[in-house]
Amino acid sequence: MKFAWIDVRQVPEHQLEGVVDAAVHARARAVVAADPAVLATLPPTVKRVLLLPDGTPPPEGEHGVDVVAQVVHDEDGVHALRGTGRAAFVEVRDDRTLRLACLAAVELPHTVVSFTDPTKIPLEIVIAAADRASGELICVCADVEEAGIVLGVLEHGSDGVMLAPRGADDVFAVVRLLEAATPPLQLTTLTVESVAHSGLGDRVCVDTCTHFEEDEGILVGSFSTGFVLCCSETHPLPYMPTRPFRVNAGALHSYVLGADNRTNYLSELRSGGSVLAVNAEGRTRKVVVGRAKLETRPLLTITAHSPEGVAVTLIVQDDWHVRVLGPGGKVRNVTELQRGDELLGYVATDQRHVGYPIGEFCRES
Repeated sequence: MKFAWIDVRQVPEHQLEGVVDAAVHARARAVVAADPAVLATLPPTVKRVLLLPDGTPPPEGEHGVDVVAQVVHDEDGVHALRGTGRAAFVEVRDDRTLRLACLAAVELPHTVVSFTDPTKIPLEIVIAAADRASGELICVCADVEEAGIVLGVLEHGSDGVMLAPRGADDVFAVVRLLEAATPPLQLTTLTVESVAHSGLGDRVCVDTCTHFEEDEGILVGSFSTGFVLCCSETHPLPYMPTRPFRVNAGALHSYVLGADNRTNYLSELRSGGSVLAVNAEGRTRKVVVGRAKLETRPLLTITAHSPEGVAVTLIVQDDWHVRVLGPGGKVRNVTELQRGDELLGYVATDQRHVGYPIGEFCRES
């Protein structure tokens, strides 16, 4: 679970109480201060981290402090912290200090790293070095936006981020960011009722900025309450190369499920937006849209129902190369579907208003 350390050392006095209260109420992992008195009144739900200025000896007994972090400049400094439970703070500015950060991340329970250069390559190296280490790696971030980038480096990110907030809003924003991992979905098995040719219409291919796995796709449907798991073009196809970043998703009016239980019409997708990649077991991840490609093609209407009788309709391009996923991640060509075939899908209970779920009466047909 990713976490945030809120650094209050530079917070102005008139904002300090509000920022600390925000850290407590937002359930940040820790508050970082240079003065033990700032940490003394914190409840036990928040870790109290004392970050000592360079050359300052640790306080006697370390009363009222959970973690003491010390600035280290060389390997001797790291070795001196082994077995003490203390953390290291390393400023990475060149190859020597990068090696020092890697050593600390491997050997110590907590390592805080700050990078002087804007490139994320040094962070990638530290993350890779500490991949199997038991300690926690915390990266100093200039703002909430950088925290979002840091958490995605090498598809792993640092274990935590340390942020000096401009105010209480930054505290809540970074904690919300940490909670943004997409939860799994409870997929259901849909039974095909009919497949019918529907004439010409506009369909959308969604090209993303990531590779889909073989059992991944996106959830698309004509109704806001029912979606079919549309397969990516990850699997080999005759007459054309694979495009593992693409889903031939459906007609432009269709809903596509995104993060936070929000839907968009396929026609609304734009470069830089996002959709939710879903695999056959229901695991999800947010992926970035590179482009949405709309073209006129013959269409096919697939009608199915859930075990509870919820109607699910999907209109796709009428072509053998367009596929959906069945139970177990089985790939099914849409033109070969027959009554009684099983598909993977998702049934939502709420209707939609501008993509948001809402508990109002609405009939779709």
